[in-house]
Amino acid sequence: MPLVTTREILLNARRGGYAVTAFNIENMEMAQIVIRTAAEMKSPVIIQTTPGTVKYAGMDMLRAMVAVEAAKVDIPVALHLDHGDSYGRCMEALREKYTSVMIDGSKLPYEENVALTKSVVEEAAKLGIDVEGELGTVSGKEDTHEVKSDEEIYTDPDQAKDFAERTGVHSLAVAIGTAHGFYKGEPKLDYDRLKKIIGLVSVPVVLHGASGVPDEAVRRTIELGICKVNFATELRAALTKGAREALKDEAVYDPKVFMNAGKKCVAETVRHKIEVCGCGNKA
Repeated sequence: MPLVTTREILLNARRGGYAVTAFNIENMEMAQIVIRTAAEMKSPVIIQTTPGTVKYAGMDMLRAMVAVEAAKVDIPVALHLDHGDSYGRCMEALREKYTSVMIDGSKLPYEENVALTKSVVEEAAKLGIDVEGELGTVSGKEDTHEVKSDEEIYTDPDQAKDFAERTGVHSLAVAIGTAHGFYKGEPKLDYDRLKKIIGLVSVPVVLHGASGVPDEAVRRTIELGICKVNFATELRAALTKGAREALKDEAVYDPKVFMNAGKKCVAETVRHKIEVCGCGNKA
């Protein structure tokens, strides 16, 4: 199928009481195995790239790889810019025909975040592309995006309602206690806060920093109304784990061999996350 926008994917998830998995990819191998595994499970999927990945590979290359793989399968595949770090970055993604963008103004003062997010929404609307915004800051480091623990701010439910209405975003990432990267201890999620946010906000709500969050906790957020769950760190770790195991054999030097080993580990992770989020057989 051609690449699709995230609108129907997320609205279907909200209506169906499940969440769509959004996986960050870094290279061709990850794009291939994520999309192929999602297709095997008949699951819609969102492929994401961060600014760091964009700097590494280029939006044109990333978009081409994802589009080629998406054309081979019969499931909805969206290509999303994760944590867009500027207006210019989001405009570049729109020019390169990404089908969804996130503008992350969460570290800005509230009114500046509103203004920046609204400006991206207005431009994206001209092309029929949906925009994800963020309110509150998710701590930790993912790629080039970092929020120190003393900078972490949980999302205020009433402010979330105001933000969604004033900016016109199509989905909203919120901070309820998750973190980017791996956790040193078990995260304590603020389910009451999430319940209030979802009760006040009319657009689909997104959970960032889900790598390492216990399955039961992810399922609980979905029961409360989360429609999209982001996974990044666990996929990177899975690819690296498989490659490292293969490279213990000193006779292995062909990248196809050790990257295939990495792909198998990524496939296991993707399969499990789709099961947790309940989006299998929803394509």
